[in-house]
Amino acid sequence: MDIRQLHPWNVDPREAMAIQKRLASQVVLEGSPQDVRTVAGADISISGGRGRGAVVLLSYPELRVLESQVVESELTFPYVPGLLAFREVPVLAEAFQRLEHTPDLLLVDGQGLAHPRRFGIACHLGFLLELPTIGCAKSRLVGEHGPLGEEVGSRVELRDGPEVIGLVLRTRPGVTPVYVSAGHRISLAEAAEWVLRLCGGYRLPEPARLAHQAAGGQAIAAAREPAAEQMTLF
Repeated sequence: MDIRQLHPWNVDPREAMAIQKRLASQVVLEGSPQDVRTVAGADISISGGRGRGAVVLLSYPELRVLESQVVESELTFPYVPGLLAFREVPVLAEAFQRLEHTPDLLLVDGQGLAHPRRFGIACHLGFLLELPTIGCAKSRLVGEHGPLGEEVGSRVELRDGPEVIGLVLRTRPGVTPVYVSAGHRISLAEAAEWVLRLCGGYRLPEPARLAHQAAGGQAIAAAREPAAEQMTLF
């Protein structure tokens, strides 16, 4: 699949922040994905200056793995909180380019709108791919929230001052919640509902969970069906 090239990646942190601020105004924070047949998850692990990016494509609603691409590459951007997209997206972009099928919906292990400049990695990827994209992070980057109920589906607004930037969502009882925010072409309410639909009894939605495993080096078997491709490791 194609990924748009809208800016250089080899920039200094100040220019990277300026790019985020410029592109943030173009993100679409509304929408409800229709006729979803495939969902993808994206994640990356980092070790010794190298990144291992993984994209896993699943059928929906069966949640069978159709395709998985894993790419390893040197990281060229330094670690700067709030600028992780410039460090990680170039690796993930190569994995997306190797996908033979375009997902209808993307879940990213990271922030979307819930970001200091309202342009986290989920917004960045969603905008470059022009896909409905959800940020589903395991930890909070910015914002405050009130107490959260213990029942699955309980949610509370994540706010940065007066602005609602995401939801804190309980996906399993007695387990730390996830932080959901819109990435691109989807509303916050829809993003939360899709996360719950895709969790399958785990804390993380299945596409993101499998991408996390693949990025960590665990093999993910693809379904054997005509439209599917077996996983290729690079």
